[in-house]
Amino acid sequence: MIRSPFEQRPLDAAVHDTETATLTFDGAQAWLRAALAGPMEPLAAEVWVLDPALERIVLIKHRWRAWVPPGGKVEPGETPREGAARELAEETGLRLQLLEQPAAVAVRSFHPKWPATLSLSYAAIADPAQPLVAEDGQPVAWTPLQQDWQSFFPGDASRIRQYVEALRRRGTSGRTWRS
Repeated sequence: MIRSPFEQRPLDAAVHDTETATLTFDGAQAWLRAALAGPMEPLAAEVWVLDPALERIVLIKHRWRAWVPPGGKVEPGETPREGAARELAEETGLRLQLLEQPAAVAVRSFHPKWPATLSLSYAAIADPAQPLVAEDGQPVAWTPLQQDWQSFFPGDASRIRQYVEALRRRGTSGRTWRS
């Protein structure tokens, strides 16, 4: 399928980030290869904001998805990384440098009536003392990673913990983060 450069840039970025993500879920690479053959649903992106000790995460209380990482739909012409950073700023007030390697990629539907799409997760490290500014109607809070939380995506807590364990196995400490 021929796409304009405006459409192709975000897709090229999504392919790259899908191939380099630390974790892959739901057959995301195969799903993306098949989806690229035709028109696609908008991509989704989110940010797993962790404290330097890798013990807490920032979550948004979405009106019906319950507690989820900040994120949303990638806008036309925007790469998933750009969309994730924009959504993070809109929903938390945080303007952070995202870690270079994408955290995870998954295939999911964000509403029971919506089709599945590719969702890219990025990570960032933030000082918990930095103020959080919630979007209207969507509280934001630091949550202990070992605590389970209510979510539309019940596997998220486990997936995020799996990512944190991968970071710890690499021997990365909160004082040596590079983005």
